[in-house]
Amino acid sequence: MTTVSRRTALTPRQLTRTGERLSFIYLERCTVHRDANAITAEDADGTTHIPSATIGTLLLGPGTRITHQAMSVLGETGAAVCWVGEQGVRYYASGRALTRSSHLMEAQARQWANPRSRLAVARAMYRLRFPEEDPSGFTRHELLGYEGRRVKDCYKAQAARTGIPWRRRNYTPGDFTSGDAVNQAVTAAAQCMYGIAHAVVASLGCSPALGFVHSGHELSFVLDIADLYKTEIGIPLAFDVAVEGEEDVGPRTRRALRDRINETSLLDRCVDDIKRLLLPGAASSTESGENRDVVALQSDGGHNVAAGRNYGGPDEDSEMTW
Repeated sequence: MTTVSRRTALTPRQLTRTGERLSFIYLERCTVHRDANAITAEDADGTTHIPSATIGTLLLGPGTRITHQAMSVLGETGAAVCWVGEQGVRYYASGRALTRSSHLMEAQARQWANPRSRLAVARAMYRLRFPEEDPSGFTRHELLGYEGRRVKDCYKAQAARTGIPWRRRNYTPGDFTSGDAVNQAVTAAAQCMYGIAHAVVASLGCSPALGFVHSGHELSFVLDIADLYKTEIGIPLAFDVAVEGEEDVGPRTRRALRDRINETSLLDRCVDDIKRLLLPGAASSTESGENRDVVALQSDGGHNVAAGRNYGGPDEDSEMTW
């Protein structure tokens, strides 16, 4: 008979899987503190309690302060924390992986280090975005050209659908209001998608920097993943928000995107897409090594041996290194 005393205790990081979490929560002009395993947001209207294990990404806007205790519980639950500027533009993020295994990180490094497999993953990303297209023979330059034309076509199609005049993509870094309403909505949606993608990438233990399409930036892989859903979710939603009016475009876009992500279970899909890209054929979390909590030592012939043992003598099986 199974008894409570024999069951493995759950840690805060195990309470809610990545795909089951809220995509993001945006806070501004408040103080964020901790109450047990929840975080609290206190402002002039009162105090709101938010279960920390349900948060994928916490976006901290202007005027926010966060305590050490709040950061400690967010770190334990594996939530990503992003400090964002006005209207969510420009963010700085940190967080811990929900997984303790380096399995996906190592698979990502292997795929990235080989030019052929790196191109194969880039083609697979293009296929996820445009499934009716066969990119198997595309060079990298051809991939970029096709992608650029597809995105332009998407803008034109959404403009025709909503009746919004569209000239071109216009965003000046650091000046959110320089663009018209639809450009502001596209920018706000993109920034939120980057935060969400960063949270998922970090939660799986992958490297945000090792990109397959983007390169040379600390968030190259994050940009890769966020772009997978640009023409399907981000751009159409931005036009839907802009057609409703020009007031409060940023906040309305964030709320609409949050609802759309929850409706479409995008976090689950994002997790599955990353695993399929890095580990083709590994469908389950067990196969992908997500749940392993093992430290090993690398030996010859691609084999790993148990860590915590001294391999310097005949009694190596019993002598510990520490």
